[in-house]
Amino acid sequence: MSITVKPSLKPANPNFSSGPCAKRPGYDVTHLDITTLGRSHRSSIGKLALGRACSDTAKLLGLPEGYRVGVVPASDTGAVEMIMWSVLGARPVDVCAWESFGSGWLTDIVKQLKLSDVSTHVADYGLLPDLTKTNPDHDIVFTWNGTTSGVKVPNADWISDDRNGLTICDATSAVFAMQLPWEKLDVVTYSWQKVLGGEGAHGMLILSPRAVERLESYTPSWPMPKIFRMTKGGKLIEGIFRGETINTPSMLCVADYLDALDWVGSIGGLDAAIAKSEANLEVIKSFVAQRSWIHFLAQKTDQISNTSVCLTLDLEAEQVKKIVKLLDSEAVAFDIGAYRDAPAGLRIWCGATVEESDLDALMPWIDWAYGQVSE
Repeated sequence: MSITVKPSLKPANPNFSSGPCAKRPGYDVTHLDITTLGRSHRSSIGKLALGRACSDTAKLLGLPEGYRVGVVPASDTGAVEMIMWSVLGARPVDVCAWESFGSGWLTDIVKQLKLSDVSTHVADYGLLPDLTKTNPDHDIVFTWNGTTSGVKVPNADWISDDRNGLTICDATSAVFAMQLPWEKLDVVTYSWQKVLGGEGAHGMLILSPRAVERLESYTPSWPMPKIFRMTKGGKLIEGIFRGETINTPSMLCVADYLDALDWVGSIGGLDAAIAKSEANLEVIKSFVAQRSWIHFLAQKTDQISNTSVCLTLDLEAEQVKKIVKLLDSEAVAFDIGAYRDAPAGLRIWCGATVEESDLDALMPWIDWAYGQVSE
């Protein structure tokens, strides 16, 4: 079914991009605490703010004792590259890839680091590889949620509690939106501009004690750029995980991130943020269930992402692009086209900073746009 009459109600916030994502409800840049601006990030006030970014993150996420949180350069990409260059090569590596970013990590491991003892576990868009085929004696690199495919890992049952290798998880569009089994994850990376709607250019690196032990016991054979170095004299540079960043961060972005963390706390913490995201997904699930021409890219229900929701339509690629442009021109949905490497379709962000009422308002517009394009 589709409707031919243009809807009258528009989303209050039409920002459904999958990164940078919508700012939190009620966001006002003039309300940020900007006392750190114009000050050195190494001043007492600067280090206090950066230290809060680490400690408040750990508290809200409920990280296990001994896990460390650091602010690092270059967004989630920088955090993933930093850890891969620092710890890989000590053991054979299993790489799991089913969308653009996982494929990028595979390329870096094979073609840039040039590691030879690598096993690949690859699947097409919409599917997960068989994760049970990974070897617990190997280091395992994988994404928790495929931002460009809308396919998430449903659980960590496949990760051994008695593993010898490290699990390195790119969770950029999962942290603060999905329950993560921290005890089974040795390295987790994410960025501020996803679930929390923060600003770009800064990444977060979470290390388990096992990851720290690897950093302190293993020295890669290749040169290490300064912004990748996390040890000195065989010991972890603990200051990185107390707010003493490797390079100069944007203190305005830090203030923005702290505002987002405070907001998560104000709505009830991690569980409340996850619940908001899951409720948002239910809006789209209900819409898809009642229409024969639109489908989730994820092939299995328990693997459907509740953040980067990817949809395919029974239309040609050019027709899908027309829908995206039409919704943009009507100012009801910005930046919802599928990722450039993914199958043609829509990608609608459903993280906690998106209001359920805005998704309710958007759905009739997708109906209408489909009717306009498919006539």
